[in-house]
Amino acid sequence: MKGFKQFLLRGNVVDLAVGVVIGAAFAGVVAAIVKDLLTPLIGAIAKLPDFSELSFSLNGSKFLYGDFANALLAFVIASAAVYFLVVMPVNHLMASVKKAPDPTARPCPECLSEIPKQARRCRFCTWRWFEAERRHRAAAAARVTWADPPCL
Repeated sequence: MKGFKQFLLRGNVVDLAVGVVIGAAFAGVVAAIVKDLLTPLIGAIAKLPDFSELSFSLNGSKFLYGDFANALLAFVIASAAVYFLVVMPVNHLMASVKKAPDPTARPCPECLSEIPKQARRCRFCTWRWFEAERRHRAAAAARVTWADPPCL
């Protein structure tokens, strides 16, 4: 029982429960906006009083495509609201809090793990920095640079 109580009181479960409740309430608000405001507005422009009454029959079966249009409109409004009111602000916040690279660490070219700059060997793959640096210095010293290219 103690473990179940800890599971329920963990932050993720409580946050998810709050999100589901708020989402259900938001769905009701969006459905009301679509049904009571947008559908009559579009219906007045298109000279149709209510989308939910739009239907056609085929072999005795009635297809209510007007209800589908209302549901599709509600989905588009809800998606736009979530994107503009949740996703965009969170992305902006995450971009402003983005982790700056650590100047005391460098990536290992072999395993790409972060290791301290003072390290002579990678602790994960044991790649030897001092040998690579010695080879790099020797190659740089052997290079001949010209101020002006030689004339042929």
